[in-house]
Amino acid sequence: MLRGMATVNFFADDIATARQWYAELLGIEPYFERPGPDGSPAYLEFRIGDYQHELGIIDRRFAPYAGPADAPGGAVLYWHVDDVQGTLDRLLAMGALEHDPLTKRGDAGFVTASVVDPFGNVLGVMYNPHYLEILG
Repeated sequence: MLRGMATVNFFADDIATARQWYAELLGIEPYFERPGPDGSPAYLEFRIGDYQHELGIIDRRFAPYAGPADAPGGAVLYWHVDDVQGTLDRLLAMGALEHDPLTKRGDAGFVTASVVDPFGNVLGVMYNPHYLEILG
């Protein structure tokens, strides 16, 4: 059975720029970095949030599919945030592009939005009352 998110991986053509962008967004440096066979950065990982979930950034050369990304795609993982609008505004100010606008999901307090980061990955943010219940 699925027990919880362990690591989510994003891909980027320029790992150094992705490292800088995510370090600024998250306010922390990656805790782990690994060079590729040629010595250039190939993988880095941040631990973030209340449960220290892992966000990995992988050089697109090592993606399990061929060719460059020409459009955002894949699954959308939503990260809980306390202020969806504020987080969305910050992401857009940092150069992300709106993917799915801020959307209220029913009457139970769920709110979502997503962006495409400067590297072609979809990043979802969400206010999720269930997350706060479990955390509490």
